[in-house]
Amino acid sequence: MLNSPISEIVFRDRRFFVKRDDLLDRDFSGNKARKFYYFLKNDFSGIKNLVSFGSSQSNAMYSLSVLAKIKNWKFYYFTNHISSFLKNNPHGNYKKALENGMNIFESRFDFMRELAKREDTLFIKEGGALKEASFGIEILAKEILSFAKERGFKNLAVFLPSGTGTTALYLQKFLPFRVYTCACVGDEEYLKKQFGELEDKNFFPKILKLDKKYHFGKLYAEFYAVWRELKEKTGIEFDLLYDPKGWLTLLGHLKEFENREILYIHQGGLIGNESMLRRYERKFKEKLC
Repeated sequence: MLNSPISEIVFRDRRFFVKRDDLLDRDFSGNKARKFYYFLKNDFSGIKNLVSFGSSQSNAMYSLSVLAKIKNWKFYYFTNHISSFLKNNPHGNYKKALENGMNIFESRFDFMRELAKREDTLFIKEGGALKEASFGIEILAKEILSFAKERGFKNLAVFLPSGTGTTALYLQKFLPFRVYTCACVGDEEYLKKQFGELEDKNFFPKILKLDKKYHFGKLYAEFYAVWRELKEKTGIEFDLLYDPKGWLTLLGHLKEFENREILYIHQGGLIGNESMLRRYERKFKEKLC
């Protein structure tokens, strides 16, 4: 199932390679497929329920709903808030996860804790920030090593934007190349804290920063602009939540990569673009594409 293709693109007069984890599988793709691959491939006899929590349009939520469907588990998902608009107009990851049989609960964390204690229940932390994620990410690292060897790249730079930073962390652990990332959900200290909960400092990737501070989930004209430019110039659709900041950060630090080839990890999340585009359309009061 794994081993995604790599696209070679030219963007703003610079060559990049893109690891297309968005093309892994129609239903189970992106970095969440890598993070949850351990649970897909191993036997969990006795497990009947899968429990997790996070936002109501989370990529992890949808991927876990696919995993639960494949494993024939009941999927219980908990979130702080579901907007009335989303309840009345299901779309994006929320709609797809419901179609896969997700049972979603708003602010019922007492029930979540009760379920998580059961022996027939598997509990997965928000966003897949767990040691088991290393199982699938090590496979990704091996694919990258194979590509670098085939192309003769001895000093390849690997870049990807981070939420919890789990993918970037384990890639740095398993790769001889420098891995670079940027913090999308919190700041750099938050990201380092997330790293430290899983591994020691020897495996921390390098965090790149922008001068301007961006708040996670907020809409920015420059985010949409670079996303649209990438789609038009390269033919590749990226995620609208993480990738815009990722690309702006990467483009803002190109001097860091002089005389080095760059591999950008496309981490999927495209189902979430439906809800993100609706938000951008409401903000800018026009039909976008």
